[in-house]
Amino acid sequence: MRLTLVVLLVAQFMLAVDFSILNVALPVIGKGLGFSLGNLQWIATAFALCAAGFTLLFGRVADLFGRRRLFLGGLAVLGLASLAGGLATSPAILIAARIFQGLATAAVTPAGLSLLTTSFPEGPLRQKALGLNGALMSAGFTTGAILGGVLTDLLSWRWSFFINVPVAAAVLVIAPMVLTESRPQTRPRLDLPGALSVTLGLLAVVFGFTQAGEHGWTNPTALLVLAAGIVLLIAFYFIERTSPAPLVPVSVLSRRTVAWGNVAGVLAFVTETSLVFLMTLYLQKVLGFSPLAAGLSFGVLGLGTVLGGTLAPRVIAATSTRTTLILGALIQTAATAALLLLGTSTHSLGLLLPATFIGGIGNMLLIVGFMVTATSGLPDHEQGMATGLATMSQQIGITMGTPVMSAIATGAMTTTTVTGILDGIQTAVAVNTALVLITALTSALFLRTPTTK
Repeated sequence: MRLTLVVLLVAQFMLAVDFSILNVALPVIGKGLGFSLGNLQWIATAFALCAAGFTLLFGRVADLFGRRRLFLGGLAVLGLASLAGGLATSPAILIAARIFQGLATAAVTPAGLSLLTTSFPEGPLRQKALGLNGALMSAGFTTGAILGGVLTDLLSWRWSFFINVPVAAAVLVIAPMVLTESRPQTRPRLDLPGALSVTLGLLAVVFGFTQAGEHGWTNPTALLVLAAGIVLLIAFYFIERTSPAPLVPVSVLSRRTVAWGNVAGVLAFVTETSLVFLMTLYLQKVLGFSPLAAGLSFGVLGLGTVLGGTLAPRVIAATSTRTTLILGALIQTAATAALLLLGTSTHSLGLLLPATFIGGIGNMLLIVGFMVTATSGLPDHEQGMATGLATMSQQIGITMGTPVMSAIATGAMTTTTVTGILDGIQTAVAVNTALVLITALTSALFLRTPTTK
């Protein structure tokens, strides 16, 4: 059982690292492979589109055809795609590798998470496993930013891809010996209309947000694609109401724990991952730090998330899942609000470091509370679907956070001076604070269904 947990957590950590490991290396990659400045963002966008857009579909596929099978197949694709990315000699090859990395992430994440929830019975053991998983996922995002800078400076940007290969290979060797297959006894039909509408809808929404972040919120393409995505997601809801074998039963979506738990999850990842972007911008553009030094500064945030992830199961056991979620959101709100006091002097590090540490603890209490809430009270045959929803919320939050906050910060910058840039960052931090507070308020108001202690 312990080895099962280690294998699944290592895989999830590696996937989280992939979300941010290339951020610092993007300019170097662009120069090395000949990316134009306008096309550079596709290195991140190609991955994010697939990781978010296909997660719910693959979560259901895992239920239908076997979670272990999809987990192992996805890891194999991830290892090969990472090898191809590290060996890429042209922009086309690199983008193709990122697409397959994103598809592999969309397969492995919900499959691994559903294997985790079905391997541990609902209660303290599952809460502890989810706490560790949440801590490593959040810490992985921070570690990726640090590791990307270290590998790029000391070796080459190619090692940001190569590092996945031995990890994936090791998990593929050990996993078949410790993981047992998990699938429902009766295999329902795949809801193809629902799968197409939700996948295309999510792709459109994520693409629309990335375009808005790059070109502004008045960009016609961004607005048109966002509108199309919303229409497709509304169509998905009505398709699911009449489908004989729905991808996501409407009865599940109507559960308060699932619906409002996932709302909290989206906001949790939108706020914390975008805060990393805002503080990276602050450290480099206001305080003049190098990319590597800025990345290393987030080590304290990583420590906070690990501590929060280990504390979360104890807080849940002492109180309740709902209380833990709300408490985490309030702690994160206070820590983020403190960052409004940052100035143009390096003395502000005395505020930034403890605030991000405390915010990391609060964010992990919130994330673990969300994961337990959104996956509790459901039978095993719906765990892949529930974890697919939770993972989709996580991926969408990570994907949307940076472009949304980037657009807000850029729009609020009064000048290109240090003071003007700080004004824009503080405006985005204020919005970030408000979103976390909304998370606490909506959870307090609507998460009234009894939760696991």
